[in-house]
Amino acid sequence: MSTTTLLEIPGYRVHGQLGKGGMAEVFLATQESLSRKVAIKVLRSVQDETFSKRFVKEAHMVASLNHPSIITIHDIDRLQDGRYYLAMEFLPGGDLARHKGELFAPERALRIVRQIASGLAVVHDKGLVHRDVKPANVLFRGDGTAVLTDFGVAKDLDIDSELTQFGVAVGSPAYSSPEQAQCLPLDARSDIYSLGVILLELLTGSNPYRGGNYTQTVVNHVQMEPPPLPDSLGAFRGLLARMLAKKPDDRFADCRALLAALDEVEFSDLEETQVRTALPPVEPLAAAPRKRRSAMPLLVALSVLVLIGTLTSAGLYLREQRQIEALLAQAEQRFAAGQLIEPAQDSAEHFFKQALTVDADNDEALAGLQRIREARIKVFTDLAEQRLADGLLTEPAEDNADHYYRQALAIEPQHAGALAGLQKVLEARIARYLQLAEQSIADKRLLLPEEDSAVYYYRQILGWAPDNPDALTGLSHVALQYRDLAGSAYRRGDFPAALAMIDRGLQAEPENPELLQMRGDHQQLLDEARSARTRAAASQAERERERNANPIKRAWNNLFGQ
Repeated sequence: MSTTTLLEIPGYRVHGQLGKGGMAEVFLATQESLSRKVAIKVLRSVQDETFSKRFVKEAHMVASLNHPSIITIHDIDRLQDGRYYLAMEFLPGGDLARHKGELFAPERALRIVRQIASGLAVVHDKGLVHRDVKPANVLFRGDGTAVLTDFGVAKDLDIDSELTQFGVAVGSPAYSSPEQAQCLPLDARSDIYSLGVILLELLTGSNPYRGGNYTQTVVNHVQMEPPPLPDSLGAFRGLLARMLAKKPDDRFADCRALLAALDEVEFSDLEETQVRTALPPVEPLAAAPRKRRSAMPLLVALSVLVLIGTLTSAGLYLREQRQIEALLAQAEQRFAAGQLIEPAQDSAEHFFKQALTVDADNDEALAGLQRIREARIKVFTDLAEQRLADGLLTEPAEDNADHYYRQALAIEPQHAGALAGLQKVLEARIARYLQLAEQSIADKRLLLPEEDSAVYYYRQILGWAPDNPDALTGLSHVALQYRDLAGSAYRRGDFPAALAMIDRGLQAEPENPELLQMRGDHQQLLDEARSARTRAAASQAERERERNANPIKRAWNNLFGQ
């Protein structure tokens, strides 16, 4: 259980988080007015108004269902940030999913199923269907009473579900009825089927319908017949056959009829069946009065071997369960202490993984590793938000917002919060560089110095966001300022300075049409000036040649000073 200092609920003292799903979190708290432990379910967001209304409706609906095997709702209200919460009784005994793979004694299995069936009878009497009856939604009080919880997908029987209408199956596929798996209309008999799957799993230790993937699981519910029960469970055959019938019409009509059938199961029948199947069949007497050797010593030996094997298997199983429980307890202790992944051999992650080496499908260990990932991501995103608020976007090197968001993404590459955080960092960097560029323009630092000018800052922005309109507009503005400076130089007759301003403007915006036109015009003037000088020099040279070619004229000019 992780502690929290973020959640404050008037009238309650919050101790820590019990768990969370996609839409809500559950916290352990003490109701201060009555000094009693409660579980508080809080929506994770206020954005989805439709889901908020469903949440409130669920709370009022469950509060109206007064039954020992239906969870009790104490309060419903809103936090200061607008999120709804409901306070309900805290069930310290954990859920039925924690016992996955265990073989329950028939008496205990029947007691649990009878309690849940009696609770469902009240649900169905209210015109509701639960639609998600599964071990994780069966919790236990301290006295062992089974309690049905999580009515988040329950619906009125006389209202078609909008999800079913659009072909979306709601519930847990491993415990869904055939009609639920096929997105057909549901009634109370669908919950009876799900409860039948739970009873079968309690008696046999496994759920035969659970496939390797979602599709196979659905197909199994629709097509696969229930597995044959051993003789030792023969008294349950008729009961489970009706609970797990593929067609709803072949099941019990309602939970009242189911409860009556549960009451008819005789444990004496079970014991006789078990004794009968434990003995070998008796052969008929032979016709000849021949003396036969007694089989008793062999039977005793076989019985001893079977007993030894059974005790050995049971011992191994119990030892394995104790080992898993110890590892999970150590993992939870490290988690509460904040030792998520360090030290390497003494962290929550280490002990959860050790539990998985014993039971690769252990739900608690798998959920624990997911909680570690979520906790680590939260640490990194919280640090990132703090650095973002402080303006530490990319510096110092390993203590900035960008760094921490990327650390979160290294754990979960598509984490929405971290991706959104990186976008906020980018937007903040762009905003900062736009301010620096504007200040550079005000200080006349348009192109120089190279790393502290308006052009430099605008180009940095375009390196992050190539189509940023503010940066593109800024470069165009710088280019037009150089255009104006070039025009002033032309008016002074300072053609070299004008050309320098044109070239600088084109460095800012190489495709600026006005500057390109001015550059072309300037080049044309240069070409014309060069051509004129060339023609003048050629004319002068021609005149010199003519004078040098006529000696009489040259002498005459020398004589008369011409």
